[in-house]
Amino acid sequence: MLHARLAHLPEQSHAHDHEHHQLVLALAGRAEFEVDGRGGEVCRMRACLVPGDARHAFAGTGDNRMLILDLPPQGVSDEDRELLARLFEAPRYPTLDADFQNLLGYAGAELARYGSDPLLARALGGVLLRALHLRLFGETPRPATGPLDMQRLDGHIRSHLARRITVAELAQVACLSPSHFHAQFKDSVGLTPHQYLLKQRLDAAARLLRETDLALVRVAEECGFSSQSALTTAMRRYLGLTPGALRRG
Repeated sequence: MLHARLAHLPEQSHAHDHEHHQLVLALAGRAEFEVDGRGGEVCRMRACLVPGDARHAFAGTGDNRMLILDLPPQGVSDEDRELLARLFEAPRYPTLDADFQNLLGYAGAELARYGSDPLLARALGGVLLRALHLRLFGETPRPATGPLDMQRLDGHIRSHLARRITVAELAQVACLSPSHFHAQFKDSVGLTPHQYLLKQRLDAAARLLRETDLALVRVAEECGFSSQSALTTAMRRYLGLTPGALRRG
């Protein structure tokens, strides 16, 4: 019978195995897992599927909070057994889209409030399992036909500008497949997502150069360029100026 629980994973690495399948989801923070030699990170955007009897090690990072589903083999219907067999046929670290993350947040809040209610815990766990199964093996959701939420996309870009941002990540924010997102973005904005990201990085770098006295290497880091040289090359190519010339006005 499915059991859902909230847990904090300690920072000290721990290894064990158990006969039941396990789904580990992050409500906050991160954790490192290794399942049968396959390593991966559990965070808001990535889960971990641990097959029964698989040897696995894990270690939490900082103030983490996990939602863990334990799935003992007893008392499972034939239909559910088939679903679980496919879902847990091998260790996986599936990527979680924005809608699933919202569902996970709701489930975590309800468990935190009514975690002693076993019926609620089983129901929420079942919904999470089915939603994940559909994303991995079900039909591809129909792409949205409405306009892109550029305010939401820009907010995500600003919040994560210092690191690498992928098109797949932006597609998740927009709740679209990467291919559909790329096409709709180009039609709506007139630039590819990569071109738009570079423009956002250059605009932010130019603003920091004009308004602060940060060292060039720090400006490059803050705006997601791999080095000061990469920032200089991009500015010279697309703006026709070096960072030094831009700062001098």
